[in-house]
Amino acid sequence: MTAELRVSRSEQSLSGGSSAGGRMLATAEWCARKGWPVHPLAAGRKTPAGNCEACRAPGHTHEGCPCLPEGRWCHGFRAATLDPARIERWWGTGEGRAPGVGVACGPAGLVVIDIDAHVQPLPDRARLLPGIAIAEGIDLTGLADGFHTIGVLAALRGAQSPAADTGTLRVRTPSGGLHVWYRAHTGHRWQSSTGSGSGRALAWQVDIRAHGGYIVAPGTRTPDGTYTPVGTAREPALLPDWLAAELERTGHLAPARERAPSAAVPPPRARQAVAAAGGGRRGAAKALDKVLADVAACAAVPQGAAFSEKLNRAAYTAGGLVAAGHLAREEAERALAELAADVRPGQDRRCESIIRSGLSAGERRPLALGGRP
Repeated sequence: MTAELRVSRSEQSLSGGSSAGGRMLATAEWCARKGWPVHPLAAGRKTPAGNCEACRAPGHTHEGCPCLPEGRWCHGFRAATLDPARIERWWGTGEGRAPGVGVACGPAGLVVIDIDAHVQPLPDRARLLPGIAIAEGIDLTGLADGFHTIGVLAALRGAQSPAADTGTLRVRTPSGGLHVWYRAHTGHRWQSSTGSGSGRALAWQVDIRAHGGYIVAPGTRTPDGTYTPVGTAREPALLPDWLAAELERTGHLAPARERAPSAAVPPPRARQAVAAAGGGRRGAAKALDKVLADVAACAAVPQGAAFSEKLNRAAYTAGGLVAAGHLAREEAERALAELAADVRPGQDRRCESIIRSGLSAGERRPLALGGRP
């Protein structure tokens, strides 16, 4: 175990320390502190914990399901959270302890290269590197798995294979494969190769885990073995440019209309709530429109984008309007909380703290409409 992994019980869990229950709780907490929403996996498996009976009913979907806001783990990665209390309940001594930890890649801002090493016959040449023709005269002797195909793709681009990238978090899987973790580029919504994603495989036995999917957290154990970090890097590096280009080429980038909601105005629900908070006063809604739009625009970026600062600025402005009598505090607080929940799902406690702090600071400086406080 490296010195870095001795820092806390959470990091010890990545290399197998502590009891089974404590290790999984520590792993979930470690991920959450990094801003990676987590959800339970089924006992001894790498798949999400099962839905409740109601959610297993034919035709039922996650859309509008009451289980998610009520803190149940139904619907897999869509239930992922950063809430410490919920994490303690799921993995601690409370209800339904789960031995595995999944990370929702999209909300976490992660792009994970999933390299497999399955023993399988070679597919047709057209499937080895999707979109790249391999002439019949090229000898494919020795090509056996995803490590080889991603290595060939990297060599064609004059780049290093992700499997050999020591500068980013890499996790060995029990089956002999490798998960190579990267941070997504700002403003890009990468899609998984499977599940609700629409991209093709990056290469034969090389898939992508991003929006619409999840990845097994390092330290998770199954009967086949442990997901074990490789090397010393414990942080994902920024996705290399050549890989970003390949992901876009193979259809892993969502269309622009799906990636970024308009930043010109906040979502309708937030605008309606602000208007209600001001009793229909157009001036109050207009004063908040710009700062709310700045917060809403952060939805296009899974992490970062100065979200905390923008939410604090919006709360501060709202506090000034509350102090001046232009908004009701309760309704303003509700409007900010609803918007924050849309933009950063699963971060309710963090957003609540920012909102209350910003409102309190703003209330010390009443904001007159059309002028300075």
